[in-house]
Amino acid sequence: MSRGEEMEIFKEGLALPLVEIFYTLQGEGYNTGRAACFVRLGGCDVCCSWCDAKETWDPLRFPPVSVEEIVDRVKVFPSEYVVITGGEPLKYNLEKLCSMLRKEGKILLLETSGSRPFSGSFDWVCLSPKRRKAPLDVNYRYADELKVIIESEDDFEWAEYNAEKVSGKCRLYLQPEWSRSRDILPRVIEYVKDNPKWCISLQTHKFMNIP
Repeated sequence: MSRGEEMEIFKEGLALPLVEIFYTLQGEGYNTGRAACFVRLGGCDVCCSWCDAKETWDPLRFPPVSVEEIVDRVKVFPSEYVVITGGEPLKYNLEKLCSMLRKEGKILLLETSGSRPFSGSFDWVCLSPKRRKAPLDVNYRYADELKVIIESEDDFEWAEYNAEKVSGKCRLYLQPEWSRSRDILPRVIEYVKDNPKWCISLQTHKFMNIP
């Protein structure tokens, strides 16, 4: 299949560049501790320096997998919850994937930077905005959860900027960047105590040594 043909089926949402499907516990944010099936898609143009899934950035590494096959592989797991992640999953048309998963009774969660046009229908959207490529303004309306990664003092200002754009019902989380958590966590703790509209999100899956 040529690259042009691949891009066409991605555009139509008939197949997607699947990196992996795995079953684990959600480790971050509002749904921490919940058993869920994760569908990780390849391709990202945000490319954060501290990303822990850099192998997903190049979609050419991952051949297209039909949406039907993805759904067949997901539905064997016992949890109703399915997390669509990446990479940046909004690079692709997610309408068909969401529609077919809903027919299987799945509850759909999305993890996104919000930097691409929105597609699909989700029960919960975690928006994690990145400075390198900020969310589209229209995408803030979809956020049920705002999760901002804190790497340096400047990131608190970035967090507040984004918090002003989401709805009043959106849950707000500050997450210490893992490689700097020992240094930055005490500052995040104090910031949340001073600004209690925020909660702390920790990468609990790394403490538990699970995917």
